[in-house]
Amino acid sequence: MDRNSNVYTIVYAAILTVVVAVVLAFVHSSLESKMAANEKLATQKDILRSVGLVDLPDAAAVYEKTIKGLVIDAKGNTVEGIDATSISMAAEFKKPEAEQLHPLFIYSGEDGTNKYILPIFGNGLWDKIWGYVAVESDMNTIAGIAMDHKGETPGLGAEIKDNPKQYNDPYIGTKLYNEQGEYVAVSMVKGGVKDKEHQVDAISGATITSDGVNEMMYRGVGYYLPYFKSQQTQTSSK
Repeated sequence: MDRNSNVYTIVYAAILTVVVAVVLAFVHSSLESKMAANEKLATQKDILRSVGLVDLPDAAAVYEKTIKGLVIDAKGNTVEGIDATSISMAAEFKKPEAEQLHPLFIYSGEDGTNKYILPIFGNGLWDKIWGYVAVESDMNTIAGIAMDHKGETPGLGAEIKDNPKQYNDPYIGTKLYNEQGEYVAVSMVKGGVKDKEHQVDAISGATITSDGVNEMMYRGVGYYLPYFKSQQTQTSSK
């Protein structure tokens, strides 16, 4: 075949395209399981981080020993036969709230008490934000949170993950309910905290991210209230 002909050029380009596609497909398939394993481990670390367990040498082993996963529906009922870690919050977020399924993780501490870890999901300035809210066994007091994001601005909105001491730790000890027993959650506020049980400082210069966290906290944690009420009812009836 004449190497200077158009036919040769087209055939050569087609063969090269096929070869590159095959190589890329092979590389992707060979790395797919590793990427899935890394993603699973990252999620496990975030869940453990919400209860204050960080920099663990073997996070996967600690997770398997201390964490139990459940799936609940909008009425607070447990849904059997579904792995909690298989639930995509991004996918559920697109459904009507009444049709959503949410994962819930229960941490069993060495002192014999449980903490309820609630995954939450919402919108930041540029993309999705999410987190895990750990609630004490009283189903009212926040034990800790771990936040993450896809594309918030470094030094501003990204502080929800990058500066946990300033923007995560203040949630510890805050309350979901006020003294009248009404659900109010916890909000980031500007201009100084006036109610330490239900407010924390907002992120300076990141109003939209702070508003997104507030919406995500109120709506996301609120989804689990029917489950909490059912558990409290069962406990009081014993």
